[in-house]
Amino acid sequence: MRKLITCSLLAAMVLLSACSEEQQPPKKAQTDPANAAAVQSPKSVSPVDGFVLVKGGAFANTKSSYYGKEITFPDFYIGKYEVTQDEWVNVMGSNPSQFKGGRLPVEMVSWYDVIQYCNARSVKEGLKPYYNLDKNTKDPNNKSENDQLKWTVTISEGANGYRLPTDAEWEYAAGGGQQSKSFKYSGSDKINEVAWYWRNAGDKYLMGDWTWPAIENNHDSTKTIGMKKPNELGLYDMTGNVREWCFDWYVGQDVPNGAMRVVKGGGWIGDIGSAESAFRGKFEPNGFGPDQGFRLVRGA
Repeated sequence: MRKLITCSLLAAMVLLSACSEEQQPPKKAQTDPANAAAVQSPKSVSPVDGFVLVKGGAFANTKSSYYGKEITFPDFYIGKYEVTQDEWVNVMGSNPSQFKGGRLPVEMVSWYDVIQYCNARSVKEGLKPYYNLDKNTKDPNNKSENDQLKWTVTISEGANGYRLPTDAEWEYAAGGGQQSKSFKYSGSDKINEVAWYWRNAGDKYLMGDWTWPAIENNHDSTKTIGMKKPNELGLYDMTGNVREWCFDWYVGQDVPNGAMRVVKGGGWIGDIGSAESAFRGKFEPNGFGPDQGFRLVRGA
């Protein structure tokens, strides 16, 4: 079995704990089935099962890192939920997750694992795979010192198969698309309404500063998809539960370009800073952890 967490993941989480904010626990448990049943219905459900149609346009969320920039999107479909373990096993035949449960998000999957899943599911459903995957050629753009795979992944133009969202697509959808109310998190300014994160993902609501021993002793873990409030588009768990892989290379002054891939949304281990929709996280493409998952996109 894969090890619990890579050193880079723990280091990143410890760093985030430095900017932890004290919050009051929610007045009513978010896992109450009555709460889940009262959640609003998706505003724009697609004819593609399990996906929501995101109408294109420019960024309307004023808190987005892309707001005001000349970026527009065509319509696209995005998964209503994070990919579950049932969905993963149905395609890949085995379950890598640490926290087992069919309706829990799949985790302990690397970026390369996810690329292979996208293509395998596309083939299974009669779609043209979106990615060309060459395991025998080292990607010249991959500058990671720790990634020993460095498989070359390119896009198959015109393919209609499943893929990962880009960083900008993910943030556009998480921010509510054209229906955005400019929330900080995906669907609310109150994190406990929409997210499973380190304070509320265990036996009790944790107070004080982030510490790994506190999280372990509290039995924090992933949660069943769709138990929190959705965002304006009817998308669930885009804040918290598991961090979500995006296709893009991470670009920033803290790491060499081409060393890490973007991750978004924060996870059950993370603090509120990494849960903001505009926050751009990073992880080496061969890395994996129990709070690392994804959701799918398809062209409209």
